[in-house]
Amino acid sequence: MEFRQLGNSGLRVSSICLGSMEFGASTDESDARRIVKLAREAQVNFIDTADAYAGGESEKLVGKLIEKDRDAWVLATKVGQQDGPPERKLGLSRKWMMRAIDASLQRLGTDYVDIYYMHHRDRQTPLVESIAAMGDIIRSGKANYWGFSNHYGWEIAEIVRLCEHTGTPRPVVSQPLYNLAMRMAENDHLPACQHFGIGVAPFSPLARGVLSGKY
Repeated sequence: MEFRQLGNSGLRVSSICLGSMEFGASTDESDARRIVKLAREAQVNFIDTADAYAGGESEKLVGKLIEKDRDAWVLATKVGQQDGPPERKLGLSRKWMMRAIDASLQRLGTDYVDIYYMHHRDRQTPLVESIAAMGDIIRSGKANYWGFSNHYGWEIAEIVRLCEHTGTPRPVVSQPLYNLAMRMAENDHLPACQHFGIGVAPFSPLARGVLSGKY
């Protein structure tokens, strides 16, 4: 397995990150356990989940499956889901982020995550509020690093500016949609990440299986 430095951080991650969006949904515990075992054997050390995946069941299952070797994993989760029914559109307000990190840690059965992502841009909350809250989460020790997903290139520049303004550590990673079939991130997202020294861990690299040949 090849390992890479994540952005300008000191964090080293496997070049493959194990996604767990379907854990607790279409992937039951038995299959998830087998997948995590195969990832371990391949020396994958990077695993990704989110509070919104399977209504929180993904976090619970990931936490259970890596419990015995938690510190060997780079564990990432997310906050700020904007899809689905109104009760799930809880955004990135300071109030919600502070509650959400504690809830995620409880489901994961750990006292910290390595990476905490802003899952989607919250248009109802000032970006500076979300970034300042993220800084406090980092300083509390509940997350070691942070990142963002589903943001535009210009928003990356604004995030960096606001980090400097608020004294918040810069994000170390972005998670855009990027694969051979969907390459929009090449327009401005990837150049912005390169310019600011932010790592990239794309989601859906096989276009949800379309590029795997299974169809």
